[in-house]
Amino acid sequence: QVQLVESGGGLVQAGGSLRLSCAASGRTFSTYRMGWIRQAPGRARELVAAITWSGGSTDYADSVKGRITISRDSAKNTVYLQMNSLKPDDTAVYYCAAGRRIINGQAMDARQYDYWGQGTQVTVSS
Repeated sequence: QVQLVESGGGLVQAGGSLRLSCAASGRTFSTYRMGWIRQAPGRARELVAAITWSGGSTDYADSVKGRITISRDSAKNTVYLQMNSLKPDDTAVYYCAAGRRIINGQAMDARQYDYWGQGTQVTVSS
């Protein structure tokens, strides 16, 4: 049973930074790709970043490139999302997600991720 537990959300002013964490358990994640997916009211779900657990290969949505970094610590079974230069448009619930054997061409397709955490709220004030 895969469990993903997010933490680190909160309220921050525009231009500020937050680091989200996702503690993963229940599997050996070597064949998994991990992602961060956000959902804001009235807006489409968006996968903002993804990383392969084994080799650390990363992908980013155009909307966050240069401002957000995804990383993982295999020893701690934890995935991070470092968010800098935050904008009010970044306000959303952020979900950690995991999917097994996702091919490179589908890394940014949220439908490929079978396991989701409960989400953590990020609110950016203007």
